[in-house]
Amino acid sequence: MSKDAILGAIRRGLRRGPLPYDQDLALRVRLERHPRHPIPARSKVARPAQIALFQRNVEKEFGTVLRVADAAAVPAAVARYLAAQNLPSALAIAPHPELQAMPWGEHPLIALREGRAQASDAVSLQHGYAGIAETGTLMLPSAAERPTTLNILSETEIVVLRASRIVGAYEEAWDLLRAELAAPAGGMLPRNVMLVTGPSRSADIESVLELGAHGPRRLHIILIEDDPAALG
Repeated sequence: MSKDAILGAIRRGLRRGPLPYDQDLALRVRLERHPRHPIPARSKVARPAQIALFQRNVEKEFGTVLRVADAAAVPAAVARYLAAQNLPSALAIAPHPELQAMPWGEHPLIALREGRAQASDAVSLQHGYAGIAETGTLMLPSAAERPTTLNILSETEIVVLRASRIVGAYEEAWDLLRAELAAPAGGMLPRNVMLVTGPSRSADIESVLELGAHGPRRLHIILIEDDPAALG
């Protein structure tokens, strides 16, 4: 259904006629140009500081970050993390080409199952689309190669993210998504875009913080140092 059809249905439901010309024009201009609200100054820093800000904010929200030199080092990093946390070596993994190309065969004790997560999966491995430095947030759009269930069902989620995919502010992450995913698809955004800041948690009951309330209890990010400007 087109945007005009959706807005028309809403107006009919509210028993309203078409918008006046000036209001309709202002609405269309806003939708097409994506105007900026004030962006926090803390994210407008040099690349090394931006990457460091992302890591600090992830850790502030009870996540963990491990930096590795390249993609080939990811399987060993996953194996060490699983052992350190006393986690099973079987995990659901996103069927993303970048993850598939990693040397998993060098670690035969890790058992991979590609595709959607199941309720019985203790650990999932997701491909990170982008990171947002101002809050330490991951942007995870849904796709066949990036199943959303990997972000929800497992007790522990591991996300592989490239340092070159970290941006300063939310607006920059949405710009990236529109340019890379929406524009080639004729302006259609992914059906689901999850913004994940740390592991799931809640303090609704007696103000006691409980991790894993609505999703993963642990969030571990393996950050590939592929951005020369971020190395300082």
